[in-house]
Amino acid sequence: MNKYLAIYGKPRYLGILEYSTEEPIAKGETVVVESHRGEELAVTAGFLTPEQEAEYRLLRNAAEHGDSASKTAEPLVTDLTFISFASDEDIETGDLYREEEKGILKSAIEILKPHELEMKLIDVEFLRHRRKLFFYFSSEQRVDFRAYVRDLAREFKTRIELRQIGVRDEAKIIRGIGPCGQPCCCSYWLNQFAPICIKMVKEQNLALNPAKISGICGRLMCCMCYEHNVYRELWEKLPNPGTKIKTPNGNVVVSGVEIHTNSVRCYVPARGEIKIPIEKFDEFKETVVSGKDWITAGETEETAPARPSMKLPESYAGTETKVRRGRDDSRKEKRKEIDQTPSVEGKAFKKKRRPRKLPAGLKDQQKEKVNKEILKKPSVPPIKEKECEKTETSKQKTRRPRRRRSGAKKSERPAVVEE
Repeated sequence: MNKYLAIYGKPRYLGILEYSTEEPIAKGETVVVESHRGEELAVTAGFLTPEQEAEYRLLRNAAEHGDSASKTAEPLVTDLTFISFASDEDIETGDLYREEEKGILKSAIEILKPHELEMKLIDVEFLRHRRKLFFYFSSEQRVDFRAYVRDLAREFKTRIELRQIGVRDEAKIIRGIGPCGQPCCCSYWLNQFAPICIKMVKEQNLALNPAKISGICGRLMCCMCYEHNVYRELWEKLPNPGTKIKTPNGNVVVSGVEIHTNSVRCYVPARGEIKIPIEKFDEFKETVVSGKDWITAGETEETAPARPSMKLPESYAGTETKVRRGRDDSRKEKRKEIDQTPSVEGKAFKKKRRPRKLPAGLKDQQKEKVNKEILKKPSVPPIKEKECEKTETSKQKTRRPRRRRSGAKKSERPAVVEE
């Protein structure tokens, strides 16, 4: 028995189909199969070897590595039973079902509104002979849709099944165009969603901009893992990107890696960014830590440390350059010239400075200060210090009211009669 890989359903489930060796099934042929969902149409993707079958059996679902909101997702690879080859009538009825599903999705969204459930309907799928109707939806949490299923069954008069899927599966079903201009990989050839982390993006020297590294599903793009193995092999003998090497001349920063030149990009103080072959990185590290200058190919010992110079290139030869002086030096020179100019009487002439003009607000503030100072000055003739102190202490010390003792007043007390 030969085994073939088959694709069925709108979420593009994978199945392994067994068929006799006498009549091989051509690639891309439509067949009728029995799956765990029921009878449906499937498309053969090609012949499978035992090694390929073992690899497909090891594929994990999105729910297994924590990338799906639903924990009860369908298995990625299932076994299929061959029933017959699809006839022209089966293909035509399948096309009619696809057109009918568009109207069913619109009416299902209208039925969902009065229930006020936090779920988003994505797509609808009919099985063969309309025996079952699948509704695919996405939600951030579990949803109690029992009443909604009853309304759907009453409306469409068939068996209803709702399947919760993740955001990546949503993009897989809806399909779309990626930032590269090509159809999304998950919509036509990608079988498994591999877990992608931000470390892959950093190792590939990509910009950490969510708009550029995220797909239409809102997650990191699947293509981030395609070249990750090549970059990981280069980074094995190197420190992590962004690490600093302390040297006497300053910190050298490892900025990135170039695959096509097989070199490392390092930022050296006073020289900028230079490229170093990966084989010579250990040697470069030793020379830099010891305080010596690293000489790249095409440089000599004299031109190794590229210091900033004020010399003009040869293309500007013959042109005059003016040295720009500081602001303070020009003022000092002007003052010296003014001081040296002789006056009529033989004395040095000094330029009178104009009084500083204040704005209207500051003038009013200064006037108020002067008026306050005038009001504060006492008009009484000065008194001796001791008298002033006495008056101040007398003003400050105020009499405290006497406390009333408990008991009757003197007037109310009974007079004592002496015998």
